Formats: sequence, C-alpha cells, structure tokens
Amino acid sequence: MTYSQEKSEDLRIFIDCDRCDNQYIRQNLGNVEFVRDQNLAEVHLFFTTQRNGSGGTEYVVDFIGRESYADIKDRLSFNTNATMTWDEVRNLTLKYIKLGLVRYWIKAGKIDAITINVENNSKEEEKIVEKTEDKDPWNYWVFRVGANGNFNGQETRRNSRINASMSARRVTEKNKLFIRIGYNENRTVIEFDGDESITSRNSKSLNINDAISISDHWSVGAFAHMRTSIFSNLDFSWGFRPAIEYNFFDYAESAKKQITLSYNNGIRYNDYIELTVFGKNEEYLWEHRLALGASINQKWGSLSGQASFDQFLQDLSLNSLNFRINANVRVFKGFNFNVGARYSITNNQVNLSAGGVTLEELLLNQQQLPSSFNYGLNIGFNYTFGSIYNTIVNPRFGF
Repeated sequence: MTYSQEKSEDLRIFIDCDRCDNQYIRQNLGNVEFVRDQNLAEVHLFFTTQRNGSGGTEYVVDFIGRESYADIKDRLSFNTNATMTWDEVRNLTLKYIKLGLVRYWIKAGKIDAITINVENNSKEEEKIVEKTEDKDPWNYWVFRVGANGNFNGQETRRNSRINASMSARRVTEKNKLFIRIGYNENRTVIEFDGDESITSRNSKSLNINDAISISDHWSVGAFAHMRTSIFSNLDFSWGFRPAIEYNFFDYAESAKKQITLSYNNGIRYNDYIELTVFGKNEEYLWEHRLALGASINQKWGSLSGQASFDQFLQDLSLNSLNFRINANVRVFKGFNFNVGARYSITNNQVNLSAGGVTLEELLLNQQQLPSSFNYGLNIGFNYTFGSIYNTIVNPRFGF
C-alpha cells in the first residue's frame, strides 16, 4: 500500500471506553479531532475490559477504520495491575492509543509528527532472559486489605457504619481461587426525653470460591461460605456447593461475548438467632441452583442478563426464580438508550423469625421482612446533537 502525504487534516476519532480518563487523553493526544459519535469518526477505538489475575485490568482495543480508512483494522491489548496509580494507568492507555493510531496517521500524511524509538536487539534479548529467569516471589497471589467508616449525627441521633475486609486471589490459566473475609457493623443511638436507645446490626462472613479450567468451554468449581447476620436471623451459617459451567463460546472471547449455563448443588447449615416461621432453631438444607447468563459488548453498545432458579431439595416448594437484564444501546447517531431491570419470585425465606418484626426494627431496617417478590427498574436515554467536535478541554469550576 502506498501512503500519500497530501492529506493534512487531523484524524476524527471516537474513543468508546468507559474506564478511560477521556479528559486526560484529549489534553495529551495531538493530531486528532475527538468527535461525539462513532458514526462521525474516521477511526473508532472500541475498548473491552476484564479483571486480570493481579487485581488489575486487561484492556483490549480494537482500532476500526471508517470512510477512507476502512481498510485499516488493528487490535492491541495491555494489562494493568492493582499497584498501579491512576496516572500510570492513563499514561499506559495513552501510549497504546498512540501506537494503534500510527498506521492511520501515516495514511493521513502525518509522518512528520510521528517519532519511533526502538530498543536494540541485544538489550531486548537481555530483558527476555532476565524475565525468564525471574520467578514470581508471590506465586500469582494478590492480597488486599481495606476498611472504611461513616459517622454522622445530630443532637439526639448518632449513626456509625464500619466495614472491613481482607481478600486473597490467585489466578492462573488453569485455576482461579478467591478468599474473602468481611465484617460490617451499623449502629444507631437515639436520645429522646432523657432515654437512650441503641440498635446495632452486624455481620461477619468468609467466602472461598475456586474455579478449575477443563477446556475452552468447560469449567468446574466449588463455593464455600461461613457467615453470621443479625439482619438475616443467622447466629451462624455455613455451606458448600460444587459447581459446573459450560460456555457456548470460547472463554477467550469472554470480553466480547459469552453465554454460560451453570449448575451447583450442595449443603447449607443454619443456626438461627430466633425460632423461624418453620419452627426451626437450626437445620441442614440441601440446595441447588441452575443459571443461564449472557453478555455481549459490541460497537453498538452492551447487553447482559441472567435467569436463575434456586431450590431446597427437601421441600421443592421452597424456591426462587430470578431475572435481571442490563442494556446500553446506541440506537442511532447521537441517541443512546439504557435500561436495567431485575425481578425475583421468592418462596424460600426459611430464615425469617417467627417473632415478627417490631416497628422500631422495621423503621431501622434491622430485620428481614417476608416478601413473595422483589423488583427493581431503571431506564433512561440521552440524545446529543450540535457540533461534532469536542477536542477542547476547559476544567474551570468543574462543570
């Protein structure tokens, strides 16, 4: 292919990325014009992301040429890790955007604006040898410790909320293991007519999830938990469930599309704080779950959803059916539609207290209430029109 230097206009690009610092990119990427819609662009940069084993993110960028650049298409990928700062992430993102745009700049006649630095082969060979010999001292383990608190009040009322957690994650091609310990407490103190009322709700949890890769489409795994929860009337609970999953697409395509069918079956033990509506102080429960989920990320937007069925095997009438869907769709130039919905039919609330809920517990959300269903819905759209260019950045007053 022969490139001409006669064309001098800047490339019109559209960056389709929810996890990028778009303002920073606009301020530091030259020889381009940023447009507000993909249909107005000469180059569409389509990002897909997935969490990687280090706790960071894998970015895959498709560079899709349009109009006179329709014959140029490229894909680049890079990874961040959990220890990187936001500034390091956005600089790495900018670096790969520049690399991917080189061929388009050449065709646009921007050769004088391109500078390329390539290390010599001997240094590169030394780096490869060093990387091969250097062993990971953590053996793919990533640990995270975190805590946060919220405190507010007035003359007669004080509220506090404390959350703390520790987690460990190890991800390889063959195995993914995740362990998390969590604690949270909500405390409210109310003073009225010389009296003081204190309500406290806390929970503790330990979760262990393990997934083993069998093939490009099959996985097996296991889920175990231990927890306590005043809200859920649980003095102590533990459970263990083996699981199997089939992906109708290759797992390597999961950032773009996947349809999964999974099944798990196992045991749960509940020791209740108060006698339940079924007259139980404690019990063993056999349960299983079947779930069908799908997600797709394309240039026109994203769509995901799941349907699942949960059931206790000792009484088949104790079950729940759950649905959820989320969509963000670019309908036509400048018009985007988004919707999220969930609905559950719940007939499996075995943990509800037989003593009912007091008015105080109801107002303070201290106890779980019986309900045969629950739902949620959010819906919206946005339409943009006017100038197609949005390259200029002006951060004054933060609006």
